[in-house]
Amino acid sequence: MYGRNRGPPLPMDGMPHGGMPPGREPPIGRGLGPIPHPAMLEEMREIQAARESQFGMGPRQLPPHPAIIEERLALQHQDLQVFLVDNQRLAATHVALKQELEAAHHELQRTAHFASSLHAEKDMQMRELYEKSVKMEMELGGAQAMKAELQQVKADMKELTAAKQELTVQVQGMNQELARVTADIQQAPALMAEIEALKQELHRARAAIEYEKKGYAENYEHGQVMEKQLVSMARELEKLRAEMANAEKRARAAAAVGNQGYSGNYGNLEAGYAANPYQASYGGNPMNPVSFLMYRLVLKTILHMDLDLVLGVLTICSELKDRDRLVTCHAELCGLSLGFWALVACDGFPLEEHLACHHSKVDLQLEYSFGGNARY
Repeated sequence: MYGRNRGPPLPMDGMPHGGMPPGREPPIGRGLGPIPHPAMLEEMREIQAARESQFGMGPRQLPPHPAIIEERLALQHQDLQVFLVDNQRLAATHVALKQELEAAHHELQRTAHFASSLHAEKDMQMRELYEKSVKMEMELGGAQAMKAELQQVKADMKELTAAKQELTVQVQGMNQELARVTADIQQAPALMAEIEALKQELHRARAAIEYEKKGYAENYEHGQVMEKQLVSMARELEKLRAEMANAEKRARAAAAVGNQGYSGNYGNLEAGYAANPYQASYGGNPMNPVSFLMYRLVLKTILHMDLDLVLGVLTICSELKDRDRLVTCHAELCGLSLGFWALVACDGFPLEEHLACHHSKVDLQLEYSFGGNARY
């Protein structure tokens, strides 16, 4: 930077300008200091021209006196000295400013380098921060997904907890059921023995049922046959009743005819036939002995058929009806039959009235035995 000052070096005190010997110094600048800069000389000429114009001196005027010139030169020399001092001060200031400028340039370069490095570091940090922000955004998105998944997991945990409680209740119930089953299994031998006994009882019951079925079928067939026989016997009994009624009518008609021919001596019959002791009580006419014997024979036949009918009814009741009703029916019918036979043994008893009473009782008993459905 110092090489840029193209002027001669400043003179030292007591030394000629530029280090030249005294005889070699320029004539104007002897003892007056160094030669000024051309620009300063030009400026000095302008100043001198201005002064000359100020004092009314023109280019065509006569040159001034040498003393005036000397004086003027002395003044100019003083001014030059002042200018040189100022120039030196300015040169020193310029050098200091150049040094400061170089230092500032160096600092600026260092600052620029630091700024570039700082900018690069800042860019790197910004890039890292951006990458971190992108990564954090991705992690945040993942965290949102994880949060949703966590909520789902919590809901699943609640459902699993409820399912666990239900399964716990079921397990407790199954444990209780297992305990009951274990107790039942311990009782299995007794149950097996009971089952075997029930099987044997079932076999016996089946055999008894089969036997009862066979017996019932046989009894039913026998009952059907007996019912048919009873129906036929009832029809024959009705026929015999009709014949007996006809015979009774004929006997009454014959007795009426006989009473008309023997009205005076009816009570004097042969010794073989006794008189009717009940004629006064009942007011009836005496019966012919032959008709009476025939009447008794028909009555015995009817009574035999009644007894057969009673036995058939008892048989059907024993096979198809209740045993209590069977005993009652048997006792009543036997009592009626025995009483009737005892009364028939008397010769003078009104047989037609007792026979009618007997038939009505037998019919009622048959209706009772068959449940009100006795039809012949």
